[in-house]
Amino acid sequence: MNRSIIYLFISALSFIAVVSDPKETQFIDENFSHATGQLKRMLKAADPQSFPRTLDQQGALKSTNMYDWTSGFFPGNLWYAYEYSGDPELKSAAIAWTEKLEPLKDFREHHDLGFMMYCSYGNAYRLTGNEAYKAILIQAARSLSTRFSTQTGSIKSWNRFVSWNDKKTFDYPVIIDNMMNLELLFFASKVSGDDTFRKIALTHAGNVLKNQVRKDYSHYHVVNYDAKTGKVVSRQTAQGYADNSTWSRGQAWGIYGFTVMYRETRDRKYLLTAQKMADFFLNHENLPADKVPYWDFDVNKPGFVPGPNAYTRHVAPVHRDASAAAITASALLELANYDPKTKARYHQAATQMLHTLSGPLFRAEQGDNANFILKHSVGSIPHKAEIDVPLVYADYYFLEALLRYKKILE
Repeated sequence: MNRSIIYLFISALSFIAVVSDPKETQFIDENFSHATGQLKRMLKAADPQSFPRTLDQQGALKSTNMYDWTSGFFPGNLWYAYEYSGDPELKSAAIAWTEKLEPLKDFREHHDLGFMMYCSYGNAYRLTGNEAYKAILIQAARSLSTRFSTQTGSIKSWNRFVSWNDKKTFDYPVIIDNMMNLELLFFASKVSGDDTFRKIALTHAGNVLKNQVRKDYSHYHVVNYDAKTGKVVSRQTAQGYADNSTWSRGQAWGIYGFTVMYRETRDRKYLLTAQKMADFFLNHENLPADKVPYWDFDVNKPGFVPGPNAYTRHVAPVHRDASAAAITASALLELANYDPKTKARYHQAATQMLHTLSGPLFRAEQGDNANFILKHSVGSIPHKAEIDVPLVYADYYFLEALLRYKKILE
């Protein structure tokens, strides 16, 4: 028998064995029980006028206003916990925290409306069918679409980006994170019948594939365009170690984003890209054995030099990033469904990540960690921000991955 066929057969048997293991169902149950306890404590501690994000320097809960890119994740966490448990208390809280974000449907100041609105209102509409939520999401997609330029063929991420190398300011930056906002556009096209949103998503993703994904399927975090000519001006990093390094969470955004692109288009170039980006992540020599990456794959490696103006130079420990693992685990559990050749391998990697994240190193004890679920994430070391702290979006993708795992086990 051909060796590749034998490998696929063994992998399939391994996949079936894991899926049928009742201990894995208990594993998910225990994690959601833990998460529910943390979320209910956070509900009591949170300021109802702001949105939980991380810890402050004193270890207390730090929140943001609704215009921060992370505002949709706490409502999303409540929706996921409700989806698993059916707890009416969680549903009421999820509705209340989601509806606070309604003014964002007209927000146009940065690109993160997918995170802000689809993680909150998207889950709300999916779980309740409330038609008012659908209308709000369509309007949010219209607002996001105003940041698209036909000249660059891209959705503008931030209004400006200042280089860590020479403090030069660029006025049309596009970051890999922006791939995560395209799901909102596809949703809006499907429920409104307006194909404009879909076309914008396709054009943006095509230019990310052309200009942002490297030949080895790592990525550049930031691509700066000339707004008038549409040409690429530079490729740099904002939150990674160096311009030519691979920022772990950025790689996770790419894996997840191109997986969504394949789901929505069935275009195999997006499947290949998601797989190759996933393989880069999983096969990298600097990925720890437990599959939770360091915050950048190239920290302290020869040939990778941080910008002189980045705080990166002043941080000696090489921190892990639980958020990158949680995002990747969730993406892999979907990506595994699209190709039988990689199904068992991606599933195994994702479940290993979930088991690592739920272990004592990364999961907080009940009542600790300002009631966030996961510890040891990294926001942006170059900005001297959120270094080795919990982050609300790490919890979100951890819960999403657990739900996806549950559906596989059913």
